[in-house]
Amino acid sequence: MSRQIFAIRPEPGLAATLSAGLDLGLDIIGDPMFEIEPLAWTAPDPAFVDAVLIGSANAVRHGGPQLDLLRGKPFYAVGNTTAEIASSAGFDVERIGEGGLQSLLNPQKDAGAATLNYLRLSGAERVELVVPRGISIEERIVYRSAPISISDELENRLQFGGIVLLHSAAAARHFADECDRLNLPRKAFSLAALGPRITTEIGSDWAEIRHADRPDDAALLALAKHMCQDH
Repeated sequence: MSRQIFAIRPEPGLAATLSAGLDLGLDIIGDPMFEIEPLAWTAPDPAFVDAVLIGSANAVRHGGPQLDLLRGKPFYAVGNTTAEIASSAGFDVERIGEGGLQSLLNPQKDAGAATLNYLRLSGAERVELVVPRGISIEERIVYRSAPISISDELENRLQFGGIVLLHSAAAARHFADECDRLNLPRKAFSLAALGPRITTEIGSDWAEIRHADRPDDAALLALAKHMCQDH
């Protein structure tokens, strides 16, 4: 049975999700409930940066002119999409993570080696990392996701329920708050999230909550397809 799937992530990721979902034959529509806003930041002395950690393509899209100071440094990208965006912007992507940014923080094998200094470029909402011995991380917040109220058109479509794709914890909280504000019954919605951390703060009073087996768009859309089939 076909179910309506809603994508609410900000652009340009929203367009990519919709295109991939349509290619899978999903009944998917989208309306951004967030807008990405760049933030002012200052890069540290590049001489003290051994590698740059990028947990989202938005860090490259909205990093601004300070990014130019980091050209020539190895970039460690959370996934393939982020790696492609960084490479297309002229940065040297040396490593691509599997299963999240944490996978890029391998402990040094040589206990006597010097500490590696990583620069993490992130959004205001980000996943906490466990930093192993032999690595030091300096962080710069270069963008934020500003919430947008549900549009009248989306509200009308949501009246019939469906599956909502959640790409971040901020999206989960904002969608839950908007449902309560507009008196949309939570039981009408099944939630498909990139990972279990995303839905920890929004309660269990939904039709169902499932998590993708890996944190990328392809896995999330495959999960949504399975949820349609199960229904």
